[in-house]
Amino acid sequence: MEHLNGTQVQGLTLKLSERIRYLAARIRDELAASDVQHYRDLAGAVTDTADEALASALVDVDAAIMDRHVRELRDIEAARERMANQTYGICIDCGDAVPYERLAAYPTAKRCVRCQQRREHDFAHPGTPSL
Repeated sequence: MEHLNGTQVQGLTLKLSERIRYLAARIRDELAASDVQHYRDLAGAVTDTADEALASALVDVDAAIMDRHVRELRDIEAARERMANQTYGICIDCGDAVPYERLAAYPTAKRCVRCQQRREHDFAHPGTPSL
């Protein structure tokens, strides 16, 4: 973290903390709004298989949103752990400094741009037809 000054680290820490609060509130709200009764209400109102499929899809979308929020919370906690270990802002692949501009835009970044691009290229999967 030697390439980051105290003000930069403080600002990034604040961004991460604000994002945690936001995500926790969203998760809390979504859990309250989409309990099991939500699916029962939708499924109970179905009159045909298309309605049933729509009800099931809505439940799947809710689950995907929750999963995305939980994954982001895990990324934030990992970034905070790297801060505590003094490895925040150091690329986990090459060991070079992750530029402050990248961290300001994406505070949980664990790779420099070059390594992230290489990873995306190496692990990219072609789209799979869904029908």
